[in-house]
Amino acid sequence: MPTTTRRRLLALAAGCLATLTTTGAFAQAWPAKPIRLVVPFPPGGGTDIIARETSQRVAAATGWTFVIDNKPGAGGNLGVDAAAKSPADGYTIVIGQTSNLAINPTLYARMPYDSQKDLAPIVLLANSALVMVTGMNTPYKSLADAVSTAKAKPGVLNFASPGNGTVAHLTSEMFQKAAGVKTQHIPYKGAAQALTDVISGSVDLYMSSVPTLIGQIRNQKLRALAVTSAKRVDDLPSVPTINESGFKGFDAGVWFGLLAPAGTPRDVIDRLNAEFNKALQNPELRKKLGDEGADPIGGTVEQFTALIKSEIPRWGQVVKDSGAKVD
Repeated sequence: MPTTTRRRLLALAAGCLATLTTTGAFAQAWPAKPIRLVVPFPPGGGTDIIARETSQRVAAATGWTFVIDNKPGAGGNLGVDAAAKSPADGYTIVIGQTSNLAINPTLYARMPYDSQKDLAPIVLLANSALVMVTGMNTPYKSLADAVSTAKAKPGVLNFASPGNGTVAHLTSEMFQKAAGVKTQHIPYKGAAQALTDVISGSVDLYMSSVPTLIGQIRNQKLRALAVTSAKRVDDLPSVPTINESGFKGFDAGVWFGLLAPAGTPRDVIDRLNAEFNKALQNPELRKKLGDEGADPIGGTVEQFTALIKSEIPRWGQVVKDSGAKVD
């Protein structure tokens, strides 16, 4: 073998060894500082609750530090984009969900990120049904009451959601189509102000995830009319499903998962996946999430990746059918 060729091969081998050694050393040393967990919605909503509960459990088990960074806006796009454009060093992760990963790619004319190319899935944390509620002082005692009013007064009833293009917004559009009614949509920037308005009665109907609303339902500040899942929610056993309320086959929900910027070392992704999967098996955490109306899931990186891929065309069709669009 010529000397020049041998030198090149030795240099290449040395380079590969250095890369592997550096990667291994990084993975062993990580995390050497707090991990920022971006929540693309305001504090207090279902996404925020799940992010805090799961990260606190992992922190307690590992000694890692998570810093919650709420970055709401644009249906979750602002926060997810901020995470996607962060250094891929394992110190920024984001909790994404159905709206900002599967719905917004069709809803928004221009997306600041590609949910399949710019982000590295870590783990699916949980899923949840949505629940339709009204204030305790409204005349709507059941879903049938609300539908009857909407049919008698087309376009008069208002229906609020946590924002344009959110799962709640599009699920409410799906329901209106199934029921043959039309309401005025009022989009909010998250749950906090919407809850104030629906409790006061200035908003007729509101839909959001069960974790967001279950506290107010239990405290009798809100009346739950129906849940969107195919079967009743264990923690709201007296609340009927839309399916059993006369709209056969109706089934919708929201899922939540962790992602990192694309290019984050796979060793780091795998460690995060392993620790969050362990946490999701913890009986105390499972009870906490269950009490909030969420079902703990877990699973592999590949399973979460496949879910996102399959959900984009599914929700994309819902967006097109609804006619919703955000410039």
